[in-house]
Amino acid sequence: IHLGEAAGVAVNSKGHVFVFSRGSTTGPAFGAAASQVLEFDQNGKYIREIGKGLYAWAYAHTVRVDKNDNLWAIDKGSDMVVRFNPQGRVNLVFGRKKEASDEAGPWTRVNPPRPAIDGQFRQPTDVTWDPQGNIYISDGYINARVAKYDANGDWVKSFGTPGNGPGQLNTPHSIASDVKGNIYVADRGNRR
Repeated sequence: IHLGEAAGVAVNSKGHVFVFSRGSTTGPAFGAAASQVLEFDQNGKYIREIGKGLYAWAYAHTVRVDKNDNLWAIDKGSDMVVRFNPQGRVNLVFGRKKEASDEAGPWTRVNPPRPAIDGQFRQPTDVTWDPQGNIYISDGYINARVAKYDANGDWVKSFGTPGNGPGQLNTPHSIASDVKGNIYVADRGNRR
């Protein structure tokens, strides 16, 4: 297996390692062919590919495992976040790939950026959860915000707007939480 660019790595409670790779590059990112999730056991033995040929695959960014051993794949290229149960079946999807029957090209960047739309992402980067199970997705490259969903996957709100002032973000690239429910955002473009 040629891994290509390994964009993310995560480990579940059994010690299995999941690699989110950009190794299956048979076309441009919007051609839904670049991402693949590979599972290895605790000794490094290859087990399986999860989500092979999935519609959400385009350009891998991050992979995470939650407290229930669900696998979360954040695909920057398709603007989608997908949750797999421990058996490898899709059981929750956030966002939607841009679609066009004649021109299936990626979103173009305009200045000023198009306004963010609830429930829709533009190049998401990461995911985390608070102690109540609420879901936080860093919607990084274009929308420059954090989206919050409840534990059932229902939209709650977003926070952050593009910029460098208070309450503004510039490429929120990674996100984490602590046991008290504080949310930490790596604001890459603002170096904070």
